[in-house]
Amino acid sequence: MKILNFGSLNIDYTYRVPHIVVPGETLTSKSLEVYPGGKGLNQSIALARAGAEVYHAGMIGADGCFLKQLCEESGVDVRYIREMETRTGNAIIQVSDEGQNCILLYAGANRENTKEYVDQVLEGFDAGDVLLLQNEINLVDYLMEAAKQKQMTVVLNPSPFDDYMKGCPLEKVDIFLMNEVEGNQITGKVEPNEILQDMHFRYPQAKVVLTLGEKGAIYSDGKVSFCQSAIQTKAVDTTAAGDTFTGYYLAAVLDGQTPKEALLRAARASAIAVSRAGASISIPNKQEVDQCERAQ
Repeated sequence: MKILNFGSLNIDYTYRVPHIVVPGETLTSKSLEVYPGGKGLNQSIALARAGAEVYHAGMIGADGCFLKQLCEESGVDVRYIREMETRTGNAIIQVSDEGQNCILLYAGANRENTKEYVDQVLEGFDAGDVLLLQNEINLVDYLMEAAKQKQMTVVLNPSPFDDYMKGCPLEKVDIFLMNEVEGNQITGKVEPNEILQDMHFRYPQAKVVLTLGEKGAIYSDGKVSFCQSAIQTKAVDTTAAGDTFTGYYLAAVLDGQTPKEALLRAARASAIAVSRAGASISIPNKQEVDQCERAQ
């Protein structure tokens, strides 16, 4: 079973600030650091470091060649990454002293995908393979339709959730991996149990993993559900926490672990990630998570 992650590749400009800037405020940052990032890249690296066979498809500009190199060094198959004339997508990230973050995205080459390119990539995958999507690229709707025609399993992290995502055929999704904010945006509900109930009413065929930050995560398929507490650690930077969770959860499930076991493994990996600065560089490898598991 192969995983195709058709996702974004970004350059992250990370500013360390005393607090997240509020409207009308001018704030001097304490530092600026440049990291590889993008939800797509982060999740591919998490999958690869978790031991999964993952292929990444997406677009970069000439300034983003180091992103492709990082993916390859991390164990991601990069044969489908293409270089465009458009500048690589980037993100302006504020990280507060408390470890919280806010992110402003510029799509750049991430939105240069064409239907012809999508079709060419999907030729390399078959029924039963997995397509992982986020919403930092274009043609997500076309990708969902094309993947289901091939009987692939569609996994969606609906972030960032916007009007475009509302128009996507979400009934094609087999697994949703999302946080409370995205759950509220899709359903209009606030309480986790109400979000899950509404998701199963709307998409009865789908499994849902709802992450709750420091409160942990919940898995639900409409019949059974499991809760997982967050692993306590000192947060330094939460930027890639959700992407680490997504990669490790999906890798564990595809490796034959139960959803309950996968939630715990993903929680351990995320705890390691938030204790470090940066996005993709904070994602632990399989051996580190194994060591954490043995220690507990």
